[in-house]
Amino acid sequence: MNATTHMRREIAEIPEATARLLEGSAKELAETGQHLKSAAPRFITTVARGSSDHAASFLKYAIELTAGLPVASIGPSISSIYGAKLKLADSACIAISQSGKSPDIVAMAEGARAGGALTIALTNTAGSPLAVASDHAIDILAGTEKSVAATKTFVNSAVAGLAVLGHWTGDDKLLAALKALPDYFAKAVECDWMSIAGALSDDTNSLFILGRGPSFAIANEAALKFKETCAMHAESYSAAEVMHGPLALVRPGFPVLALAARDASEPSIAEAADGLAERGAAIHITSALAKKAHMLPHVATGHPLTDPLMLIASFYGFVEAFARHRGLDPDSPPNLRKVTETI
Repeated sequence: MNATTHMRREIAEIPEATARLLEGSAKELAETGQHLKSAAPRFITTVARGSSDHAASFLKYAIELTAGLPVASIGPSISSIYGAKLKLADSACIAISQSGKSPDIVAMAEGARAGGALTIALTNTAGSPLAVASDHAIDILAGTEKSVAATKTFVNSAVAGLAVLGHWTGDDKLLAALKALPDYFAKAVECDWMSIAGALSDDTNSLFILGRGPSFAIANEAALKFKETCAMHAESYSAAEVMHGPLALVRPGFPVLALAARDASEPSIAEAADGLAERGAAIHITSALAKKAHMLPHVATGHPLTDPLMLIASFYGFVEAFARHRGLDPDSPPNLRKVTETI
């Protein structure tokens, strides 16, 4: 991988960053998981914005599938703007922020703690206000990220959450899968998805990105990154929901990317992809199960919760390359900055 931009270099650092997290924050990851086990929360809430909220959405699926507890996202403005006090006894709250400084995220974490929740912060900034406001603060150890578009910090936030989940539920298979991630990520970031570029032109109105279950959270992140770096519109949908209202937009040549992981949702995503291909969509998919969609190279990890993370690593490589292909600088998207502190 040719490190021509900060974003490209940071994508290439994902394997190393993941290994650093799993080793450097191992003690806190295990202690947080053990605290959750002893606390036995009845439900989980999350607090985040942007890419961090997509990581939270990914963890929602992982927790619901593995721990069997419902997970709900709380809008940070509930505390920072409206001053509402939530009753969160017998729960745990996961707050995710790269900087750990956004006032609304910090205020909601403080409000959750005051409401009786066990609070857990995932940040890339040790000693940040969010870390101080939480019962457990996990440094995701992604290292400095100079590109505006978050890549390795998104991945490490998701991996940190999975590690806590593994310790919490005593899931040895998940913990073993996490240890193997750096080697898999090294392969995933090298997957070439530039074949998608042929379906995207300057007059393309939009790109649909599909997923289901944990891969739907990945689709949300991919759509955001496409808008940020490529100055083109992208919309994420569940592979089930796209067959309803959004189907009206699909015309011959309409570009669609279907992100399928090796889990129970893969057959349904492949079926939706073939259905869209029959309507003339220019569709690419990360599955061999589809018969009419173009298959992209993809990496299988052997675990349904780590597989989706390979998809975003490969997508990051594509979206950075496609931005440069369009003559854009993916490190400096217009109107955006690295840290946004909302209230």
